[in-house]
Amino acid sequence: MSNSSSISHFLLLPLADTRQLQLLHFCLFLGISLAALLGNGLIISAGACGQHLHSPMFFFLLSLALTDLGSICTTVPKAMHNSLWGTSHISYSACAAQVFFFLFFLSAEYFLLTIMCYERYVSICKALHYGTLLGSRACAHMAAAAWAGAFLYALMHTANTFSLPLGQGNALGQFFCEIPHILKLSCSKSHLRELGLIAVSGCLVFGCFVFIVFSYVQIFRAVLRIPSEQGRHKAFSTCFPHLAVLSLFLSTILFAHLKPPSISSPSLDVALSVLYSVVPPALNPLIYSLRNQELRDTLRKTMTGFFSSNEVPVLFSTAAV
Repeated sequence: MSNSSSISHFLLLPLADTRQLQLLHFCLFLGISLAALLGNGLIISAGACGQHLHSPMFFFLLSLALTDLGSICTTVPKAMHNSLWGTSHISYSACAAQVFFFLFFLSAEYFLLTIMCYERYVSICKALHYGTLLGSRACAHMAAAAWAGAFLYALMHTANTFSLPLGQGNALGQFFCEIPHILKLSCSKSHLRELGLIAVSGCLVFGCFVFIVFSYVQIFRAVLRIPSEQGRHKAFSTCFPHLAVLSLFLSTILFAHLKPPSISSPSLDVALSVLYSVVPPALNPLIYSLRNQELRDTLRKTMTGFFSSNEVPVLFSTAAV
């Protein structure tokens, strides 16, 4: 990061020009972040307290909730600060940290969603071997591999991006630090490393996508062979939350980065960035809890136990009076 002395800070794109709209954006981000913190926090509490939820599916759901919390805490607080105080500055080191953690949590979520697809495949197509293929040690190893792979991936991209000389100003056309917008400021003519990392990223994304498609083809074939309609409905319902979360995650990211240049505009870019960076962490707990009766029951018991433990004790009974 040799160019840190020449650029001490970046200018983020303001979400609004007027003070009223800035405060409106602050309230909107505050509501979304509180919903994400509450939803993911409840899932983490339910997974930690509910003994019957200690299964591979809920273990990976717990890991997904942690990545959602990390993802929304990486971008939203700075955007809320800028909207509240009417500023648009972010320091060079804070921008680098934001890029690293955003890539880390984003790639970890994608890897975890791929692993969760494998869990659904085993539970439906290899049900007799579920306990063997998805034991506690195997689940821990897969989750650790997802986190380690995301760490290396984020470190590679961050180191490559911030090692390039930046000489095209310091204004980013985004409300948080994102690699494509930082690369536009680069005055380097050598993009060999960048192309290599793009190729590696494309292979990883495409490889996981092919694995997901292949797994769900096998899942649907197995489900359609179930003789009873009730059994087919139950099997499909266990896959729906994962498919919904995965579709929301991939569709927003792919459209944001692969949309035609003819329809590109700063306001559309910001809206799409909010869709894939802020909205999914808030919606994922809702999607999973709506379709999972076991999780809903545990969340209800957790909340009931919390509120009952905080009730004011009755010191005198009516009989004593």
